[in-house]
Amino acid sequence: MPETLRRIVVENSDVISKNWLDEITEKRKSDYTSSISDSLYHTTNQEFINVIFSSINRRGDTGEMDDFAERLINLGWPLSYITDGLQTFRRVTIDFILSQSDQVDTEEFSRIFNIVEDWVEPIINQLVNQYSGSWEHTVTLQRMALQELSAPLIPVMDNITVMPLIGTIDTERAKLIMENLLEGVMKHNSEVVLIDITGVPVVDTMVAHHIIQAAEAVRLIGATCILVGIRPEIAQTIVNLGIDLSKFPTKSSLRKGFNTALKLTNREIVDLDNFKEEDITKIIDSLK
Repeated sequence: MPETLRRIVVENSDVISKNWLDEITEKRKSDYTSSISDSLYHTTNQEFINVIFSSINRRGDTGEMDDFAERLINLGWPLSYITDGLQTFRRVTIDFILSQSDQVDTEEFSRIFNIVEDWVEPIINQLVNQYSGSWEHTVTLQRMALQELSAPLIPVMDNITVMPLIGTIDTERAKLIMENLLEGVMKHNSEVVLIDITGVPVVDTMVAHHIIQAAEAVRLIGATCILVGIRPEIAQTIVNLGIDLSKFPTKSSLRKGFNTALKLTNREIVDLDNFKEEDITKIIDSLK
């Protein structure tokens, strides 16, 4: 029976395709595809139905299906287009087969449904797997990009670098902060590192522990770590939790921390308005 039905469906593919296209087009009035151009929509639908019949005719997987899925993904078509289209195809195909039978009982309907389901299910699985693989790849790339941005170390002056932190700090991110700090200190030959936690919404025991560990690791390789961005509520939380931050300097703002970093590297900010022109010239010459 399956081969007989397969032959009937393939031989009447024009009728089934027309019925499928009519239903898909009718549904378009109220779904996400209404914003897609008519030419692209009709071309994609025609390609979709051809891929379905190609799979049925060849009794399984085709390379055309992979190519079709890849084009849909690149064009940004949602997975629901695939699932809606295949559910509509299943319904239209079953209706057509039943219309060719003079008498259909419950047992016959069940057999027809299972046969059509056996055709449709592999197509759904393959296309969904294609979408899932693409999503996983995209998520992996996004995760890598976020990791690169989550703990940047910025050299702002010779021997002085800044690490601005934004958002929550969990164990995984704390490990990344530690790695970036140590690698950056060595790479930029930093003497002072400013960790700016202005953008960290909550500093609890775990976050403070990670920061202390990072600062201690920086100290062990010969640099000084200054914690900046200590807001009043953060300071109160740290005191209430009994967290000891006395081992390294803390400042309320990045500006104050930077001034401290300059002093630690034997530099300072001077007001040029208080200097004569010849003094300014000497200062500039000394920097060359």
